[in-house]
Amino acid sequence: MPTVAMNESSLRLNPLRTTPNLLTLLRICLAPFLVAAILGNHYQLGFGLFVTAGLTDALDGALARLLQQRSMLGHYLDPVADKLLLSTLFLVLMHKGLIPATVTVLVFGRDVGILLVAAILYAAVGRREFRPSIFGKANTLAQIGAVAAVLLHQFASAYWIAEVRVLTLDATMALTVVSGFHYAWVASRRAGAPAAVATSAKQNLRGTGS
Repeated sequence: MPTVAMNESSLRLNPLRTTPNLLTLLRICLAPFLVAAILGNHYQLGFGLFVTAGLTDALDGALARLLQQRSMLGHYLDPVADKLLLSTLFLVLMHKGLIPATVTVLVFGRDVGILLVAAILYAAVGRREFRPSIFGKANTLAQIGAVAAVLLHQFASAYWIAEVRVLTLDATMALTVVSGFHYAWVASRRAGAPAAVATSAKQNLRGTGS
């Protein structure tokens, strides 16, 4: 019993030791090897590494629920790892001429805009929690599909792969714009809510005073 208690206490004190967080860190560590493979035109290796990164993404969430090893670090680290990997890959694939610059600019512009809005909301009203919307999740899936299709298209010339590549890139552009505007709308509502509450409280105080 003391050993079990010490292990649980150690996990709480050091969330880096939890299996889900280690898988997330592994995904981050795979990024430079994936970039090197693409820059070296080793697209089959790059595709394999990308699939491996995707498997770690699926496993860390499943294990966090199964092993009850959710942590605040993992809550923030997981989306950071996803954004770091995908944004880097879009930039590298654009550099290689495999993804249109328009798509990469939209992806980067949306992510930078979200970070700025999140920072402003945190400074203004102290909000830290920004749950991804259905549009944001769909956009992430479209980005993953686009990167996978682009890499696969470099060493497999099947017609359906070319079609999926075009479809996922178009979906990425559309969902990037839609999810960006949706996030801005939700953020403006959240920012306005505390102001409305404060105004109502002031009016109530004035009414009481009179």
